[in-house]
Amino acid sequence: MFSVLDLQTTFSAAKPVRPTGSFNRPEEFLRVADDESIPRLESYQFHSHVLPDPDQRMVQVYLPPQYSMEPERRFPVFYLQDGQNLFDGRTSYVVGRTWQAGSTADSLNEAGVIEPVILVGVANTGLRRMAEYTPTHNSKMGGGEGQRYGQLLIDELKPFVDRTYRTLTSAWNTGLGGSSLGGLISLFLGLERPDVFGKLAVMSPSIWWDHRSILGFVNQAIPRPELRIWLDMGTAEGTRHVRDTDHLHRLLLRLGWREGVDLAYLEVEGGVHDEDAWARRFDEVLRFLFPAG
Repeated sequence: MFSVLDLQTTFSAAKPVRPTGSFNRPEEFLRVADDESIPRLESYQFHSHVLPDPDQRMVQVYLPPQYSMEPERRFPVFYLQDGQNLFDGRTSYVVGRTWQAGSTADSLNEAGVIEPVILVGVANTGLRRMAEYTPTHNSKMGGGEGQRYGQLLIDELKPFVDRTYRTLTSAWNTGLGGSSLGGLISLFLGLERPDVFGKLAVMSPSIWWDHRSILGFVNQAIPRPELRIWLDMGTAEGTRHVRDTDHLHRLLLRLGWREGVDLAYLEVEGGVHDEDAWARRFDEVLRFLFPAG
């Protein structure tokens, strides 16, 4: 639809898993021994040939209970940034604080209000997080490797997940999401590749990056891609960020997204910028993006 060039101008024990696709090379995904304290969570060390630094990054796959109970069934997939903050408090940025993504999905699944979905957490790489999660280069802060990060997701990770697990592979059954810079890169990649990602969770997005250049990119989304978008911001995250997110919301409406149909906007009274805050509304994200059929 449009490219990053448009945006630039407008503003433990392991065993090898051997992929067979033409892009992937042998042994770039190494299965890590399962942690029995978190059932149905499978972990891999992943070496990317698109972004080889660092040598390994963690990917975790959380399976719904139906995955083993219904062996012929295929499932939608929700890819999430900052994967170390999703499931396990021992790996999270602030120890003990996670999105509680797995348990939240299980509760909603058991209640029958969402369709069973595979959650894939892609861990950030620490010092390189800003570079990988930003779509443009800023003269003072650097960054701008977001398109290559998207290539990692689309050409390396997604093919592996689709080969290894029983997935529904269409864009409408593939979500992408994150918070802060993770929300920014999810919005960018979703707009650039709606043929791959059909559902976006844009939580507390860092619209401020590079003089709010993402707004110029969004404004080029004509014709409007078929995307279902969740957008949110907490009022305690800062007046500027609330204003920017409200601007983005109004822009999406002007471009043709429909409130409550393919767009949901939540301004969280008193909401702050941390894992606990995102955990408290992750259930609403799942309800909107993956409602039960």
